Amino acid sequence: MSQYDADSLLKAITDRMIPKDDWQSASEAGVLTYLEQYAATGAADWTKVIEPGLRSMEEEALKLHGTPFSNLSANEQDELLKKAELDAFQDWPVSSKLFFDTLLNLSAEGYYGTPEAGGNINGQSWDMIGFRPGPVEGAAAPAPEAELPQKSLEQLRDRYDAVVIGSGAGGSVAAAVLAEAGMQVLVVERGSWLQYDQVGRDHLRNHRISKYGHNTGPDVEGNPRTIALANGSERMTLPIDGDYHNNAMTVGGGTRVYGAQAWRFHSDDFRMASRYGVPEGSSLSDWPIHYEDLEPYYERAEWEVGVSGDGNAHPGRGKRHNAYPMPAMPLTLEAERLARAAQKLGWHYGAVPLLINSVERDGRQACGRCGQCVGFACPTNSKNGGHNTMLVRALATGSCDLICDTMVEHIDTEGGRHATGVRLVQQSNGSTHRRQIRAGHIVVAAGAIESARLLLNSTSDAEPDGIGNRNGQVGRNLQGHVYSGAYGIFDEIVQDGLGPGVSIASFSSEHSNKGIIGGGLLANEFTRLPLIHWYRALSPNAARWGIKGKETMRDTFLRTSQIQGPIQEIPNADSRVLLSKSVKDRFGIPVAALSGSVHPESLRASAVNGEQAEKWLWAAGAREVWQTKPGGGLSGGQHQAGTLRMGNDPATSVTDPSGRVHGYDNLWVSDGSVHVTNGGVNPVLTIMALAFRTAENLVKLG
Repeated sequence: MSQYDADSLLKAITDRMIPKDDWQSASEAGVLTYLEQYAATGAADWTKVIEPGLRSMEEEALKLHGTPFSNLSANEQDELLKKAELDAFQDWPVSSKLFFDTLLNLSAEGYYGTPEAGGNINGQSWDMIGFRPGPVEGAAAPAPEAELPQKSLEQLRDRYDAVVIGSGAGGSVAAAVLAEAGMQVLVVERGSWLQYDQVGRDHLRNHRISKYGHNTGPDVEGNPRTIALANGSERMTLPIDGDYHNNAMTVGGGTRVYGAQAWRFHSDDFRMASRYGVPEGSSLSDWPIHYEDLEPYYERAEWEVGVSGDGNAHPGRGKRHNAYPMPAMPLTLEAERLARAAQKLGWHYGAVPLLINSVERDGRQACGRCGQCVGFACPTNSKNGGHNTMLVRALATGSCDLICDTMVEHIDTEGGRHATGVRLVQQSNGSTHRRQIRAGHIVVAAGAIESARLLLNSTSDAEPDGIGNRNGQVGRNLQGHVYSGAYGIFDEIVQDGLGPGVSIASFSSEHSNKGIIGGGLLANEFTRLPLIHWYRALSPNAARWGIKGKETMRDTFLRTSQIQGPIQEIPNADSRVLLSKSVKDRFGIPVAALSGSVHPESLRASAVNGEQAEKWLWAAGAREVWQTKPGGGLSGGQHQAGTLRMGNDPATSVTDPSGRVHGYDNLWVSDGSVHVTNGGVNPVLTIMALAFRTAENLVKLG
């Protein structure tokens, strides 16, 4: 087949998958340009699935009708495509259904994705379904982002009072507290400092849907992890793969692109074993601290970083002493409907607290209500993260240095009791450079997976298995959050497109269901990207191609509600981080090897949460509802926690109740690694609160 025939065939097929009606067809919208660019990447599914499938489809047209596919009538073309979708062509070199599904998904990506990716000319498909990506009309222009001064490797001091490893939620808070106490602080960030325009806005390359990459890093090349298999071998996984359990890698860490839900843990979240007992096969344990110990630091995080919320909402989740610093965001159209439904069910409900400005604060404007919040940098600089709050404060003292694009490959120690410094490594101009820095204190805040990896890799004569690992606890108890929920389709429009979207929550299944351990949160979801709607939110019975497929997207995008939430995950010691035996990163450092699975009790609790979500949507008047259910694989992801859990007993924990590694006088952990359990809510406010507490303890020691 000539190239012209291939082009004609591809145009004919994609224009039947997304035909012209009152709106553009696939080819008119630029899908062919998108496919051409995709094919040029050398993607395996193009060469192994699409190209042989195209040849086979042309052969079927010639065999049945004696003419190329592009010359057939629309009905004849559709009949051939229906057969391919049903896998009716058994003699093809590739599954005809696989060919059909792959090309349909690629066509949808070109039609509903970002124009910068090559398709969706002028974003007309977004107009068709009612999606608005940016801030609402009339939103004020954002204040310029603060310049964050960086140091080069050569400009660093030989010694600092404290080295903070990581600049995310925990690291940025720790850096500010220490620097404002007069300590000389170095913050080491392995990612880059990215201004807003440098954080990508591609709907297929972000931290919400990362089919082809991320908008902050890490890069696919040079940053693998492995999955440890039962037979002792390892399977490679990359940052774009779900089982990599990626988090953002940039200044600010996950706070740069997070959804910013700012929940306190429930008071019972700190005493799970005492309340429920310890399920067989789990490592469920009480925290060595209580809610009351953390409450003043929760309040400090809310006021110093900046949370909007309703202090009178959700009163059963722990005593508050003061209101939030900013009022809650207004309820969305969807939330108003869900509030009426919750009243009908007799459920308590309330606003979702957010680390987002609902009013102007600290020289930065109120939320612009943009249509793509979570997974992306904030276009109005209204989302409060480490990069624009605590790290700015730290650097403003003049006592804090920031170095980016640099890893800590090893923590140096003496006798397994005292940390002396860190070894830095970076690449620049094609060369690898290293430097050793001495430190009075070291604060590890690289995220649960990378923090555990660093301690495991920091071997010494005194600790041949890694820092704090004499009892084999480093890396164990990895947990994130198991999510479940439901979608519902309504006859009326329920989405007003106002971000961040998440607006109302209920804890109807938290610590209240007999026979279920913990439970968790249910809330409406964030504003949904068109491609997330395509991939995840279409009814199982919905038409996905042809005129009816187009109608599906057009008629359901603003009429679909999603309720979901995390549950209090039951940790187990076999879910863990190890060092790979065979795979190293670009610097020659052994990568993290992940293993384990979700405890069955977590799946049981999650199933109840899904049933409650379904009940809420039916009560809200949905005409069709279906549940989403979790898998049983390892849990980690953006809520990763637990690998360096705190406790009183070094035999079962890695850090003490203050966040200091057992047996050390100056080595601290300030991220989700220390969580004994991870709560039934988003953990970021707890990470921040603990960071304030840990840094305060460090300052007292001097």
